[in-house]
Amino acid sequence: MAERKDNDGVIMFPPGVFFGGIVVGFAVWRFWPVPLAPSGWSFALRVVGVVAIALGFALMLWALGWFMRIKTTPTHWQPTTAIAFDGPYRFTRNPMYVGMMLVQGGIAFCANALWPLVTLIPVLLVIRKEVIAREEAYLEAKFGAPYRDFKDRVRRWL
Repeated sequence: MAERKDNDGVIMFPPGVFFGGIVVGFAVWRFWPVPLAPSGWSFALRVVGVVAIALGFALMLWALGWFMRIKTTPTHWQPTTAIAFDGPYRFTRNPMYVGMMLVQGGIAFCANALWPLVTLIPVLLVIRKEVIAREEAYLEAKFGAPYRDFKDRVRRWL
C-alpha cells in the first residue's frame, strides 16, 4: 500500500479558482451586462473597489510574510511544519482566501459589474469544499489538539 505524502492533498491552485471566477463573471457580463449600481455611482464604486483590492493584497502579503516568519510553506504540495496562530491568523484561519475574495470583489466594484461578484459564491463553495476541508483535515491529523484549539478560537472566514 502506498504511503500517504505529507501534504494536504489539495489538487487545485486556489488563486486559479478565484481567477476562473473573475473570467467567468466577465464572460457572462459580456453577453448580459448588469451593473452593480447606476453609472452615477461609478466613482464611489471604483474607490470601494480599489480599497478592497489593496486590503486584499495587503492581507495576502501579511499572511505570506507570517508563513515565512514561522518557517512553513503556503504551498499544498509541501509539508506544513508549523501552524500560524498570530498575525492575520488571530482574525481568520484563512487570510489568504479572504484576501483573494476581497480582490475579486474589488475588481467587480471597479468595473461596476455584477457577475464577477456573483461568481464569488460558487468560487467560495469550491474553495470551502475542495481546498479548506482538505487543509483542515490534514492540519488536524498532523497537529491534533493545538490545531483543534485554534479552530475553536478563530473563525474560518472572519
